[in-house]
Amino acid sequence: MIDHTILQNLIYNEKYVRAILHYLKPEHFSDNTDRIVFKHIQKFVEKYNSPPTKEALYIELSNDDSLNENVFTGAKAVVANLSCPEEVNEKWLLDQTEQFIRDREVYNAIHKAIKIYDNKIDEGIGKIPQLLEQAISVSFDNHVGHDFIDDALVRFEQYGKKDARIDFNLHYFNMITRGGLPDKTFNIIIAPTGAGKTLVMCNFAAHNLLSNKNVLYITMEMAEEAIAQRIDQNLLDLTTDQLLHLSKLEYEKKLEKLKLTTKGKLVIKEYPTGSAHSGHFRHLLNELRLKKKFIPDIIYIDYVNICASARVKMSGDSYGYVKAIAEELRGLAIEFKLPIVSATQSNRDSFSASDFDLKNTSESIGLPQTADFMIALIVTEELDELGQVMFKQLKNRYNDPNLNRRFVVGIDRAKMRLYDVEQSAQENILDGPVMDKGKFMEEEDERKKFDRTKFKGFR
Repeated sequence: MIDHTILQNLIYNEKYVRAILHYLKPEHFSDNTDRIVFKHIQKFVEKYNSPPTKEALYIELSNDDSLNENVFTGAKAVVANLSCPEEVNEKWLLDQTEQFIRDREVYNAIHKAIKIYDNKIDEGIGKIPQLLEQAISVSFDNHVGHDFIDDALVRFEQYGKKDARIDFNLHYFNMITRGGLPDKTFNIIIAPTGAGKTLVMCNFAAHNLLSNKNVLYITMEMAEEAIAQRIDQNLLDLTTDQLLHLSKLEYEKKLEKLKLTTKGKLVIKEYPTGSAHSGHFRHLLNELRLKKKFIPDIIYIDYVNICASARVKMSGDSYGYVKAIAEELRGLAIEFKLPIVSATQSNRDSFSASDFDLKNTSESIGLPQTADFMIALIVTEELDELGQVMFKQLKNRYNDPNLNRRFVVGIDRAKMRLYDVEQSAQENILDGPVMDKGKFMEEEDERKKFDRTKFKGFR
C-alpha cells in the first residue's frame, strides 16, 4: 500500500520528490514492476529535474528495449493505477516514507548477512554489524542550511539563550567551558597510565548524579563493580578500607540518603577490552530506553583507545583506526544529542613529563583533531606532595584555550574525589611554567587549604 502511495507522490508531488528521492533505491520496492517504474521515474528526474507525467512514463517504458512483453504490460498497468493522490499531511507522508525505507534497508541487510554467514566468508562476517547499523540509522535530513539574511532574526534570538550544559563540581572546569559541556560534543581527558583518568571521570559522574542527571558509564578496562565502588567512595565519603568494613545496615542507610538526594540514575555497563564500538553503544542506548525508560544526559567511555571501530578494520595504521573510533563516538554524541566524555593515554615520552602538548596523544593525532575539548591531567611528585593535580587545556571549542590554560585542583585519591583549592594555589601557574618547584613549595600551606564542608558525604 505504501509502495503505491510513494509512486503516486513521485509523479504528482514535486516537493515530496525533492525531499525523498535521494534516499529511495530500486531495491526498496519488493515488486519487480514497481521497481522498474521507480527506475524510470528516477532516471527522468535526474535528467530533466522534474517529475514525469504518466504520459511521459508510458513513452519511457515503451522505449526501454530491455523489457519483455509481460514486464512491459505489468509496468504499464502500475502507471495506469497512479492517480492523483488525495491531500495528506506532509509530515505524516515523510515519516511513513522514512519508516518504509528503514524497514526495507533492515530486511535487505538481514538477507545480505545470512548470505555472508552461509558462505563463511570471514572478511564479510566482520561487516555484518556495520550492515545492520547502517540500516537502522536511516534518517531524512531535509535541512538545506542556514540562510544568513532570511534567518537573521532566528539567529539573533539564539544569542541571548543560554545553552543547556552539563556542569562540573570544579570552578575552573566550569569557567573554561562557559558553564559545562554542551550537547553533541566529544570531550577527552589525556593522562599517563595510572595518573587518574578513571578517577576524574568517576568524580564527574558522581557529581552529575547528584545534579539529577542520568549518567551512562561504559567501562572496558575495569569491571562494573570496580567502577561502582569508586563512585561509592566518592558519594559516601569513604576510603576503600572504610567501605569494605562497612556493615550492610550502615551501607543501606547511606544509600537511602543518597536516593533522597537525587532524581538521577547511573548505569554502568562493562564490555571486554577492544570488543565494543559505536554500534554496540547505540544498541545499548536503545535497549535502556525501551527496557528501563532510561535516557542518559551524558555518557562516559573508559576509554577511547580500547574501543573498536564500527567501520575500520584494525591494521597497522593506528592513526586511521583511532581517528575512526573518535569520529564514530562524536557521531554518536550528535545522534543522541548529549556530551560524551572519554579518555586517552599519553605516549611514553610524557610518562614522567611535567608538561603536555597535543603531540603527547598516544597513537593518533586524529583524536585531538576530532575532539571538541581536550584537557591533560598532569601528575608530578611535587604536586602529589601537595595533594593536587594540574590540568592543562590542549583544545577548547567552547572558550579561548589561552585563558586559564593551566590550573590545579585538589585530589583525594583515597575517596576518589577532586575538589577546588584556595585561589592562592593558582598563582604563578595560570600563565607561567607548568612546574616551578620553588614557587610551589613557598605556597605549600596555602595550597593545602580547601573548603571541606562541601564534601561531608551521606553520613
